[in-house]
Parts: sequence; C-alpha cells; structure tokens
Amino acid sequence: MRPVALSPSVPSAVSPGIPLPLMVGIFCVLWSSAFGAAKIAIADCPPLLLLGTRFLMAGVLMLGAAKLQGARWTLGRRDVVLFAVLGIANQAIYLGLGYLGLREVSSGLSVIIVSTAPIATAVFAYLALGERMTWGKSLGLLLGIGGVAYIVESRLSMGGGDHLRGILLSVAAMLSLVAGTILFKRFAPKDGLWLGNGVQSLAAGIATMPFALSFESVGDVVVTWRLVVAFAYLVFIVSVFAYLLWFRILAVSGATAASSYYFLMPPLGMLFGWLLLGEQVAFADMLGIVPVVFGIYLVTRPVSRA
Repeated sequence: MRPVALSPSVPSAVSPGIPLPLMVGIFCVLWSSAFGAAKIAIADCPPLLLLGTRFLMAGVLMLGAAKLQGARWTLGRRDVVLFAVLGIANQAIYLGLGYLGLREVSSGLSVIIVSTAPIATAVFAYLALGERMTWGKSLGLLLGIGGVAYIVESRLSMGGGDHLRGILLSVAAMLSLVAGTILFKRFAPKDGLWLGNGVQSLAAGIATMPFALSFESVGDVVVTWRLVVAFAYLVFIVSVFAYLLWFRILAVSGATAASSYYFLMPPLGMLFGWLLLGEQVAFADMLGIVPVVFGIYLVTRPVSRA
C-alpha cells in the first residue's frame, strides 16, 4: 500500500544514516511482498475482517506512538475530515477491492496492475489539476497500458488461476488509490506523520468493519501460524515501518523522485509471488513486464529544469 505523500519530520525510528539506495530497496521489497503476505492471510481469514482489524490496530499503534513521543494535536477539523476521506479511499476501498481481487488473481499480477497507479495518476492529474502531459509521459502511458493488457490477455487465454472478475477488482483498487492521490494533491492537508496516518487507518477500519461483519463471518477465521505471522507482518512491518521508511525517502529525495522507484515493483511482485506462493511466471509475463516497467519510469522520472 502506498502512503500519502506528506513531508513531515521523520522520527528516529528510521535512522537518517541509512543510505538512500538501501532505503529504496527495503521499501520496494516490503511493499511488493505485502501482496504475497495478504494472499497467505486471506486463505485463513475473510479479507474484509482481516483488513478491518489490520487498519484499527495500525491506527491505534500510530496514535499511541504519537502520544508516547509527546506529539501535540495540531490537526484542525478540515484536516481530520480530509485524512479520514483519504484513509477510506487509499486504504479501505483500495485494499478492500484489492484483497477481494486477490482471491481470484495471482499476487504477481495484482502488483503489476496496482503499480501502474503513477501512470493513471498522471492522466487524471492532467485532466483534473491541469498538470503538464509531456511526450515522455504520453509514451509511458501507452507502454504501461499496452504491457498490462498483453499480460492480462495472455493469462486469461491460458485459463490459469487469474479470472476476469479478480482483474477488474484489482483495476478498481488501483483507481481508488489514484483518486486518493488526486484528492491529496488538490486539498493538501497539514503535515502529520503519526497523527495523520493514524487518523487514516482508524477511519479505514471504522469504514471497513461494518461491511466485514455484514458479509463475512468471524467463524470462518482459522487461527493458524501462517495467519498470525502474515497478519503481524502486514500490521507492524507494512502498515507502520514501511510508512516511516517511505516518508524518510520522501524527505531525502522528494516526492517525484521517490515515485520513480515504482518501476521496481512489478518484477519484485512477481518474484515474491513465485517465492512465497509458487506462482508460475510465464514467458509472456516477462515479455509484457518490460514495457510496464519502462512506462512507469517515463511517467514518474524527475523532469529536468533549465
């Protein structure tokens, strides 16, 4: 899950002495592996129950950490409302649709689809915010869409474990993430690492749990070691530590440069799908992933200024 691009002061939990390439590598590994961990967890727990519990726990942890660090409540009513809306878009809807899609699509393909969010964001930023659409971004858009379409078509034609409904849910999840990003760019709430993201997670949990309790049963949860380990990994490592790492990367390199690292996500996602879940990687996947990676790079690369 990609955090909202705030620019706060990063606490000492992430050491400023870590070299930028190492931080980027760790974050990409954590973000990409989260899809495989989620796929493992939903085998023993309904997806919405898993997400609602994860959001609530992550929110309590972040707000509790803010309290322990003596952080003052600086968020106004507008910021709280905006952070809550961002949490629902960037976490509840995005991951809710994504986890539902993971039941019918491989984790590797899910990563590829969601990783194209910067490409879609560039298009909607051009339409809604008037941001410039360069020739490089236009070419990246065509390459990204073409590569994903090629991979999806080849997987559907092979009749494997990827189904159209799961693919559509993954695309809808990616569009929700894009909507949250555009919303943030448009209204820009106050900086706030622990408080802002704590509010986001709590709002996402509060929004998710009614649906989870209405459409899923707690009796379907099978408490296994793999569920406990996967859940702990998603809460502590992904929802908390990866957020801190992302904000440290933003502080060091800036939002545009940080987003360009997304071109690493598709191959890493397929790698973790193979390592953790034994998902097959066909030659068509390797061929289609090349234009996707290059398209993400073209869309997100920093633009040189005269």
